[in-house]
Amino acid sequence: MTDRIAAQLRFLTEACKLKSVQRATTLCDGSRRENSGEHSWHIALYAWVLGDQAQADVDIDRVIRMLLIHDLVEIDAGDTPIHAAQDAAAQAKIEQMAATRIFGLLPPDQAQSFRALWDEFEAAETADAIFAKSIDRVQPVIANLETDGGTWPAYHVTAAQLEARVGTKVARGAPALWAALKQRIDAWFAARPPSFE
Repeated sequence: MTDRIAAQLRFLTEACKLKSVQRATTLCDGSRRENSGEHSWHIALYAWVLGDQAQADVDIDRVIRMLLIHDLVEIDAGDTPIHAAQDAAAQAKIEQMAATRIFGLLPPDQAQSFRALWDEFEAAETADAIFAKSIDRVQPVIANLETDGGTWPAYHVTAAQLEARVGTKVARGAPALWAALKQRIDAWFAARPPSFE
């Protein structure tokens, strides 16, 4: 076996650990919590299907590659729910170290390429990354809507909080998609008792 193949297989074996990282979001049928490997696959599919909803021209193949690797750092850093209280700076530092370790398992040319793609996703400045970030936020919203709010009640999520933490990112990359989701979100919050928020 060549050194290159050995390194690639080490990386792929390490990536399998993402399937053991549990997320707060449940499957759309509410039967159990999803894992980060499932999430990464599902949002890659979301991006492919919803690529025509991107605000700008995007390279959907790059977006899919970005989404397939964006959460690999959770192998070391764990999943941090968007509505949970967290120290964002500390979490970012942990994720940076995880990216260095995990992508460093690859042969140098791939390590550099994968890390650059991950850094691009994190910065969310290019059209591809902006759309990828949008799609990353859409899938949990759908899961929560399909399960009558899913984790929103547990995290005491308000409509305003959802707009600020999710809506702005989705609307930035896929405004028509956010407008469609917002109708469902508004209807869900409207059906809750006034004391919910």
